[in-house]
Amino acid sequence: MTDHDTAALRADSPGVDVTMPPSGTGCADCEAEGGWWVHLRRCAQCGHVGCCDSSPARHATAHHRSTGHRYVQSFQPDEDWFWDYTEEQVLGGPELAPPAEHPFDVTTPGPLDRLPADWRSRITG
Repeated sequence: MTDHDTAALRADSPGVDVTMPPSGTGCADCEAEGGWWVHLRRCAQCGHVGCCDSSPARHATAHHRSTGHRYVQSFQPDEDWFWDYTEEQVLGGPELAPPAEHPFDVTTPGPLDRLPADWRSRITG
């Protein structure tokens, strides 16, 4: 569990499955569409990896809206916080199935070969 000064999820909290691995190493939807991301988020219930709300497509939030899955965890190296879409708050929480972060060769923003030259001006948040 993290040491955030916030509420904390438990391994047995509804909407958390600590046995579910991440869906991949990058945003699953950006990969399918040929898009790009700023940062990555992982669904705590099903493992879907989506891009953050600063990314053009905001796939992590779209996943929440389409599935009702309430919690995501940062999929960035050295970040372990969770976000609760329902309460709109940061949470601490349990360790999810490995890996806990994207590989270092998966860049954020990224992937490098799909980043537009003006990507900084396209960040939404």
